[in-house]
Amino acid sequence: MQVEVSLSPIHANKEHPYNFNTGLLDITPEFDQRYATQEKLGFIYHSQATLFRLWAPAAQEVELILFKKLYEDQAEKIMMIEVSPGTFEIEVFQNLDEVAYKYGLYYPNGHYAEIVDPYAVAATSNGQRSVVVDLETTNPDNWGERMPPFTASTDAVIYETNIRDFTMAESSGVRHRGKYLGMVEEKTKSPLGKATGIDYLKELGVTHVQIMPMYDFETVNEENPTDAYNWGYDPQNYNVPEGSFATDARKPKVRINEMKQMIQGLHDAGIRVIMDVVYNHVYDTLTHPFELAAPGYFYRRLEDGRMSDGTGVGNDTASERAMVHKYILDSIRYWTEEYKLDGFRFDLMGIHDIDTMNDIRHMLDEIDPSIIVLGEGWNLNTSLPEDQRASSKNADKMPRIAHFNDAMRTAIKGGDMGGGFDPGFITGKPYMEQWIAINQQGGLYYPSDIAGYKQPNQMVQYVEAHDNHTLYDKLVINMPHDDDRTRSRRHRLASSLALLSQGIPFIHSGQEFLRTKQGLDNTYRSSDAINQVDWNRRDEKLKEVDYLKGLIALRQSEPLFRMQTTQEIAKHMEILKAEYYEIFWQLENETDLYYVFFNGNGDPRYFSIHEGDFELLVHDGFVNMENPRMWIDTNDVKVEGFSTTILHKKK
Repeated sequence: MQVEVSLSPIHANKEHPYNFNTGLLDITPEFDQRYATQEKLGFIYHSQATLFRLWAPAAQEVELILFKKLYEDQAEKIMMIEVSPGTFEIEVFQNLDEVAYKYGLYYPNGHYAEIVDPYAVAATSNGQRSVVVDLETTNPDNWGERMPPFTASTDAVIYETNIRDFTMAESSGVRHRGKYLGMVEEKTKSPLGKATGIDYLKELGVTHVQIMPMYDFETVNEENPTDAYNWGYDPQNYNVPEGSFATDARKPKVRINEMKQMIQGLHDAGIRVIMDVVYNHVYDTLTHPFELAAPGYFYRRLEDGRMSDGTGVGNDTASERAMVHKYILDSIRYWTEEYKLDGFRFDLMGIHDIDTMNDIRHMLDEIDPSIIVLGEGWNLNTSLPEDQRASSKNADKMPRIAHFNDAMRTAIKGGDMGGGFDPGFITGKPYMEQWIAINQQGGLYYPSDIAGYKQPNQMVQYVEAHDNHTLYDKLVINMPHDDDRTRSRRHRLASSLALLSQGIPFIHSGQEFLRTKQGLDNTYRSSDAINQVDWNRRDEKLKEVDYLKGLIALRQSEPLFRMQTTQEIAKHMEILKAEYYEIFWQLENETDLYYVFFNGNGDPRYFSIHEGDFELLVHDGFVNMENPRMWIDTNDVKVEGFSTTILHKKK
């Protein structure tokens, strides 16, 4: 292999930021000014030459290691050139498509380490080597442009799922079970012949699928994925698709192509894709290229030198530093442009700084302003000052970035911590009515000491996600003596409280048919038997599925249920009652009037409205939009126990 170099030689005996006593970089206030770069990092591929560029300020010298074959050790080593402080590059004049590579780092203290490229976009099995690829050759047939811009984030109905879970069960009827391709297989059926997979999603009426981690994560063997299970919140290669979801993890282009096929299939079905991203921590700091290329830089540390640990997994990434900030933005841009994604869900977003999240929002606006950005705005105990954290408390500083509204979730079903024994509105906890009603107003009059929500597009309204107990399992814990009928009624009430709120509604896959994980809460590494979506249960709970499907259709048919601003909400929504386990509000504009009743009591309640000739759209576990029954009694409206009733009339 011939290599041509036309760059300046290494500067001998140069000043170096490496601290021999700590083995870390000296991160002074001036560090970023001297060492940060705005250059494109990773590889830049052309058919006749590939440029490699690495940011490694801890290294005295860096060599490029090019492997003769993907899975053999024979390799050629080429010394790279330090073109600016901390930035090394080399250009190799040959077609390197599907050639594996790593970097060798020589430290000032004489130590040596080999790392994968932190900017890698392709990898060998289990992410052990980075791979150069011609990305144009990974595109599926008819790989086109982005979907047209979405209308508004409050028009979205987000459905969270996991690629493996969604089709892993035999009852899914899917051939490529647990794979990218399985997500978009058409005409798959449950044991009773009902739609599963992508056909089911289309029937349900969701607009966005939020997919749990599908970048390359560490603790699942990609060649034998059924040996172990993990949700994927253990990042390894941030810009590489996870190989365990591919039909052949050993071929670097297969996983890229099949992820693109999955996204294309969902787009063709009219469903947009939100990617779950985990930039707040890495799985193993000691072996991750972040720490080996720049020890002490990518993670926050306390004054005594210990790692900051707001994430609870041993490390917090330092997004406020220039090169971490750049990495996150570069990665988001890559996924957006190369894979045509429609949104990003930020795991533990409160670890990140406000400026980084706003810069992500502004960057995505240049591509498509309708791309949704949402995240977990928990205020975590990281070393970043509280007023700089991208937490829900600081939501007013981050317009058009949405936060999971855990206050609403907890008020409806109770807290998830401590075994899940804390009850909520649906299980008899008193004085939750007004608090739920406030949350249902999408940021209108929201107390600033709780969160800084100013607009409904900042609030993700939900009662269940992949974390913690499913709603069904929590009901079993809180109300163990309920019969199936009562438990189903409480479950429907909880889902309707969230889905009919102003904001962005969010559903956990299987929630609509009372998904259970056998009473377990944190199932991030439990078996497929626990985590897989059971499509038999979909057959057993047809009424529940139809109910949620009906609520989605109602929400999407009427803009009053998905207003875009708090100014609209103040004008068109009024809370009429919120006490005694009863919530009653109205929506009204020039042409339509809706009365919405939620009864958290076990027996019926009656509401007086002194008007007649209403359509009964929702009542006692049924949604009837096509042929609604008329309610013409001018006396009280009967709302059954643990249920929702909605009346509508044209004015």
